[in-house]
Amino acid sequence: MLENPKLNTENVKIKRALISVFDKTNLAMLGKELSSRGIEILSTGGSANFLREKKIAVSDVSEYTNFPEIMDGRIKTINPLIEGGILGLRDKHESDATENNIKWIDLVICNLYPFSEIISKIDCDQALALENVDIGGPTMIRSAAKNVGWVTVIIDPSDYERILKNINEENEINFETRSSLSSKAFGHTAQYDAIIHNYLKESTLSNDFTLTYKKHSDMRYGENPHQAASAFQIPGDKSNGILNAKIHQGKKLSYNNIMDADAALSCLKEFKSTACVIVKHANPCGVALGANMLDVYKRAFSADSISAFGGVIAINQPCDDLLAEEISKVFVEIILAPAFTKKSLDILSKKKNLRVLEVGNIEQRDPLLEVRNIVGGLIVQETDTSILPRSKLETVTELKPSEEEINTMLFGWKVLKHIKSNGILIVKDNTTVGVGAGQVSRVDSVDIAIKKSGTEIKDSFLCSDAFFPFRDSIDKIAGSGIKAVLQPGGSIRDNEVISACNEHGIAMVFTGQRCFKH
Repeated sequence: MLENPKLNTENVKIKRALISVFDKTNLAMLGKELSSRGIEILSTGGSANFLREKKIAVSDVSEYTNFPEIMDGRIKTINPLIEGGILGLRDKHESDATENNIKWIDLVICNLYPFSEIISKIDCDQALALENVDIGGPTMIRSAAKNVGWVTVIIDPSDYERILKNINEENEINFETRSSLSSKAFGHTAQYDAIIHNYLKESTLSNDFTLTYKKHSDMRYGENPHQAASAFQIPGDKSNGILNAKIHQGKKLSYNNIMDADAALSCLKEFKSTACVIVKHANPCGVALGANMLDVYKRAFSADSISAFGGVIAINQPCDDLLAEEISKVFVEIILAPAFTKKSLDILSKKKNLRVLEVGNIEQRDPLLEVRNIVGGLIVQETDTSILPRSKLETVTELKPSEEEINTMLFGWKVLKHIKSNGILIVKDNTTVGVGAGQVSRVDSVDIAIKKSGTEIKDSFLCSDAFFPFRDSIDKIAGSGIKAVLQPGGSIRDNEVISACNEHGIAMVFTGQRCFKH
């Protein structure tokens, strides 16, 4: 270890480059340009063969090291002649290099085995995953990135043109470029190791918790114009989500657009039958199930047409011309569907500001992790993908709901999971008719849901995301037309709440679990 190390910030001339890449995008262009400048190229197996096929002069690493590639390619670049050539300080280690026949390597071009792609394959097991863990590549990249005073490292083919533009007539590269590429390289290897760790760890909530994403896109701003924002994506992610959606038309998605569209899609994934979910400010304001998509949409929109104005519409069936015509009658921000007919796209194209998102097959929700920043750290939890089994339900009142009525309440429970707490939802005929969301008092949420329901409250059902601490909410709905209540139970005043239901002739069913969404 050097005492009082000093970093070279002067231009460095490139005499020798080492190329070892999996991704050979634009490699021929780069190789020809380097060779034309008189820069010697060292390379390994597949990269060397590729360059030779393009008539580019190249020397094999194994010839330089006088050591063959062995163990099915596991050992090829981990060698003092390679690592010494990368790591050596030109102003301090010249004598060591001369004594050991080490030649300086001034440019390292390296990218890694696609571990994230391998583990995304259905048939990938641990043996295959580990076989695709790159060892020599990260070693070379980190070595070059560490020795930024003397060495340039490139891990991204999109930087090839950048490097060629920054090489002057003397084949020199400035420190600013080297430093920028060094930082990018360390980020690359850090992400690579994080992906491996997350794949191999025994628990999702392990002692060492790492997150790693690649930038998907920059946004104009976040929730408000004074907040910077970008979207980041899991490396190699190919899920049918918002970030992978095909955008047929409309402006670039904003931060709030993505939040609402993702909320709508998450709720939509709760249902296998034909469904429509309309979201406004991250809360479902209208949800309906049925047999006919047009009818389902109309019921979902009518559930709260005021809130649905300027919202996000998500459907789990292809959008046809009839539905497109109906949607075109109102202002909405986004329409999201697994597919669109050509005629429907022609109709929707007349609404220039409407974003049209095609997401492919609507699949069941995956058990993901939800992450929230707090001062000094994170809090992490599993996504609530639970399915409430009928066997867990307990009718606690004298009046018993029918099987059909229970089915309606279970529909409501699926929607309720996506409503901000305190959450109250009133449903009827597989349609939401009143939503009370995000209030600090449960009885306030009840008030709002009743008001939103209007005349549709007759013969409806109320769902609550947590227990009722007092009987006041039950007294409030008495005589409203609500027939039954679905709630978790578990309050110290459950008996009072049950008694209130019995007094007012309302059935009550306990779920035994809550569905808070803070």
